[in-house]
Amino acid sequence: MTKIKNAIVDSSQLNSDLIKSLEKAGIDYVVDDDVAVKKHYRSGKKQLVVVEKKGEALDTCATISDKYICCNVKVLKSVSNCPYDCSYCFLQNYLNDGNTKVVGDDKALIDEVKERCLKEPQRLFRIGTWELGDSLALEYETGQAQRLINAFRDIPNAILELKTKSDCVDSILACDHQHKTVVSWSLNAHSIVEKQEHKTARLAERLAALKKVTDAGYLVGLHFDPMLYFEGWESEYESLIRDTIKATNINQIAWISLGSLRFNPEMKKKIEANFPASTITYTEMIRGDDGKMRYPKPLRMAMYRHIIHTLQDALGCDDLSPQTDCNKPLFYFCMERWDVWQDLLGSSPTSIQHLDYLFARSLQARFFSGLESPQKHNYGI
Repeated sequence: MTKIKNAIVDSSQLNSDLIKSLEKAGIDYVVDDDVAVKKHYRSGKKQLVVVEKKGEALDTCATISDKYICCNVKVLKSVSNCPYDCSYCFLQNYLNDGNTKVVGDDKALIDEVKERCLKEPQRLFRIGTWELGDSLALEYETGQAQRLINAFRDIPNAILELKTKSDCVDSILACDHQHKTVVSWSLNAHSIVEKQEHKTARLAERLAALKKVTDAGYLVGLHFDPMLYFEGWESEYESLIRDTIKATNINQIAWISLGSLRFNPEMKKKIEANFPASTITYTEMIRGDDGKMRYPKPLRMAMYRHIIHTLQDALGCDDLSPQTDCNKPLFYFCMERWDVWQDLLGSSPTSIQHLDYLFARSLQARFFSGLESPQKHNYGI
């Protein structure tokens, strides 16, 4: 279903492949080099603004903090804003322009990626397009993911991650991805999808799309994040885990992440104003070392422990620590301290750089055995 009603195109982007995709999708557009800023993040969700790349588009995930074990993933800022409307989305507190923007010049984006990867040829870069939007929600209108998949196939030391809450995968199924793209989903309990993740693909639709990309030979990623507390969470998250693992092939799961609800203190009022029917801010939360609000540690630990036990059973794996056997999906926590890793897994990466290295080690051992084994010193260890 088309989410975008029309588009505004910067004149510098008229010859881009993205324009051809808009025309193919039947999206009408006008040319305008001076698009007014939209003050509210919702006001630009049905109109696409095609812009040129300005400055550096490749960066480190903005949530990285030395107070936590972060994964050091890199982000390619190819899209800004999202047609979906999740109650907990940080974009409602982060964006200073509500326009839904996409960079039209894919070549400029890829050239920057290639230049960065060439500077450090002995390390593996994981690069996602999801920090400021959804990687696939607008794929039928823009065709951008297809072009990035084809480009990353030929970059020796880079892996592309397309993270989504959509089911917009049909157009990428025939791409010659060479396992260089991980298609990943943000997944949540059925009640959360229905009540908090507005306008996204429903859970059954996401799992059907997961099966499609699995059958197409892609590596996949599973992000059970953010977990939210509600009455009956135990059984719903357990069903989520089991249904998700059944929808894919364990041998194609590149990584699995787990995290809990978190947001900046000032976002509480934004959530309550934008989603008056939501109750997600009612549960007790405390301020963490990075300034974000989180559930108290005992609650987070109880929720994580339940998920880990379910994952262990569903995967047939007793030890999920990323430091042990490489012959399993790499499991990690998103934005948690060393002590959480230690208490729940029995060990912890020693640093952000160490976890980055463990990703590379796992990917090389499981999927790219022909490549040279990663060396710790190339990751700053």
